[in-house]
Parts: sequence; C-alpha cells; structure tokens
Amino acid sequence: MYQNFKFGLFLFVFILSSFNSPFVLARETLHVMAWPGYVDADLVRTFEKRYKVNVEVTLIDSDDAMWHRLSAKKDVKFDVFAVNAAQLQRYIDHGISIPLTLSNIPNTAKQLPRFRDLSAIPGLTRKGRDYAIPYTYSEMGLIYDRKVFPSPPDSFSLMWDKRFQGQVLMYAGSDHNFSLAALALGIKNPFQIPDADFKRVSRHITALRRNVLTYYEKPEDASTLFMQNKIALLFANYGSQQVTLLQNAGADIGYVIPEEGALAWLDCWSITRFAQNRTLAEAWINFTLEEPVSRALTLRQGLPNTLEDLPGLHKTDKIIWLQQVENISRRKSLWDKIISGEVPDGSWL
Repeated sequence: MYQNFKFGLFLFVFILSSFNSPFVLARETLHVMAWPGYVDADLVRTFEKRYKVNVEVTLIDSDDAMWHRLSAKKDVKFDVFAVNAAQLQRYIDHGISIPLTLSNIPNTAKQLPRFRDLSAIPGLTRKGRDYAIPYTYSEMGLIYDRKVFPSPPDSFSLMWDKRFQGQVLMYAGSDHNFSLAALALGIKNPFQIPDADFKRVSRHITALRRNVLTYYEKPEDASTLFMQNKIALLFANYGSQQVTLLQNAGADIGYVIPEEGALAWLDCWSITRFAQNRTLAEAWINFTLEEPVSRALTLRQGLPNTLEDLPGLHKTDKIIWLQQVENISRRKSLWDKIISGEVPDGSWL
C-alpha cells in the first residue's frame, strides 16, 4: 500500500513538473521581419491568441539591412518578411523567397482589383508562381517647412541649393539615393543608370551631402530631427506615414510631388525558405489583410492599404514605381564611401 502511494505521489509530482517544463509549455514562434508601423503590438497579440503561437517581430530600417539579415549564411530564423516589389527579385534569385499557396490566403479576394492580379505587378511572379502579396505603398515626395516655402517647392533640385545648407534631411538608403540623384539630373530611367552617367550621379550625391544635416533611417527619427532642428526640406522615404507623424507632432509642413515626379514603393509580404510552418506564415499574411488590421495601418500610420482607395491620396502620372536597379552591389559600395566621408568631393570617381 505504501509503495502504491509512493508511486502515485511520484507520478503526481512528475506530471505537475511536466506542466511547468519549457518543453511542454513552449509554443511555436512565428518570426516576422517588417518596417516600422506595420505590425502594432495589439494586433500581434490578437494573432497570437487566435493561433496559440508566439510572434517575434524584428523591425528593419533599410533595404540594405534587410538583405544583410536574410542573406546571412547561418542563423537565419525569419519566416515572413515585408519587402518592396523592386527588391523581391533578388530574394527569388537566391532562393530566399518561396512561392505562396494562395488558397491559404483567401483575404486576397478583398483587395482592390489592381492588387489582386499579381502577374500584372512587375516582380511578384516568376514562371507562373506567386511570391508576394501587396500590403501597402506610398510615393516618396518632398516634405517642406511652410515658413520657408509659402508656395510648394517645385523641384527636388532645391535640396542642392546652397541656401539650405544644413537644413536638409535625407534617407540613409543606397538604392534610393542613387535613383533620386539620377531623377534630379534628368536621367530617363533612374533605376538603370548607364555606366557613362554613373560618375556624374555619384558626384551629385556627394554634392548633396554638403546640405544634409544627417541621414535618417526610421520615420520616427526623421520627425524628431525635423522638430528639433531648422529643417527646410525632407526627402520622405516613408511618404504619407511621415506626413502623419509630423502633423501629429504639430509641425507646420506641406507635402508635394515635385515636377520630376516621385519614386514610389509597393511593399509586399513574402515567405522565406527558412519558414518552419509555411501555413502559419500564410495565415499571418491573411490576417494582415483583414479589414480591421489593414485599416489600422491607414488610421494609425497614414499609409494606404490594398483594400480601399482613400481620399486625399496622390493620384498622378508623376508616380515612378521602383524597379530592380542595374547594380545593387556597386551602389551600396559607393554609398558606404560617400556617407562615411571617404569621398570629400567626388573627384576620385
């Protein structure tokens, strides 16, 4: 009898300790890489509760940082990531992005028609397979201080004007800086800079550095810098998201698409080959396309969603959608030298 009691007590203690064991309590974790503002904590908690999983979100602030994290040779843990359509092809080329099973993402049926036809959006498909789902987009216009410009500035070239030395904020991204400089110089295709023009574009970026107070990465950083310094012009890499942040902070600003047009990005969700549970990753994408979640992106961040057209958005033929560039590595290498100050005047180029 005593032996039976002893065994029963042992069994009870074992079972009780098992419930406290990390091996029993451990839940599956979905690893998400996204841009600032794309996945608010309360929405993440909703997903976690619904699917009984954990979600670990990593925020990135540049295409270069994203590539560095996802192309690492080891310890890559991300399941799903938000990438702009122009960058997606390099992830497909290197086998990092994998095809989607659209039947697992039924909320795509709620998207506007122009976002449902993936084959009509450059870069999202290959050999009849779909690799990404559009989530949000924005043009990269010019934010300006209304006290400095009573009338909206009409050209990006004003950022190079000596009158605004130390009063310009720029985004710290290699691809976009080369494309913007090419656009300002009137090069027909800013994403495919001819070899004959590359030195000229590089020198133009270097010349702009003289007017730039600093280069920001996150939209919140740009807002803080704008409010704490005398800033005349800000290149709005995050577009309407930055306009909303500055307006909420009480800044007296305007926002304009200059005469050259504005570069524009389309960010999409894609799944990596490292995903441990592809169905769960697709459930995440489907979740972000639910109306309350997509609408929160617009109401909280000022970014458009793919479910509805919103009043007040720029609808213009001056929008220039980002495309894959001619040489990512060359742009990144030169940009690192320019931003670090290794290139004092560009004369060596």
